Amino acid sequence: MEFLVASAIGILTASGLYLVLRLRTFPVIMGTSLLTYAVNVFLFASGRLTVGAPPILTDAARYTDPLPQALVLTAIVISFGMTAVVVMIALGAYLGGNDDHVDDPSTEAEERT
Repeated sequence: MEFLVASAIGILTASGLYLVLRLRTFPVIMGTSLLTYAVNVFLFASGRLTVGAPPILTDAARYTDPLPQALVLTAIVISFGMTAVVVMIALGAYLGGNDDHVDDPSTEAEERT
């Protein structure tokens, strides 16, 4: 189970970084969302990976820490709100410039020469 969760975190992180490094607005937004999901799964897994255990301290040998679960719920709400804000900013930039290309100063300097 730990290998599966670690692999999922690695795949989400690698996919998110790949998409963030693209020069279009929509892949950057999707990449940040995937990175957020990777962090959420990592935080959730830090509270122990136990199946069927309650998130309260009833039996000291077998329980799930409730703090990472609360952190993940809070992070989901915050990331959803921030994604909505970034989508609106990107939509405004696209409608204002008719292009969703992310400006890269090093690329612009090479194009001028």
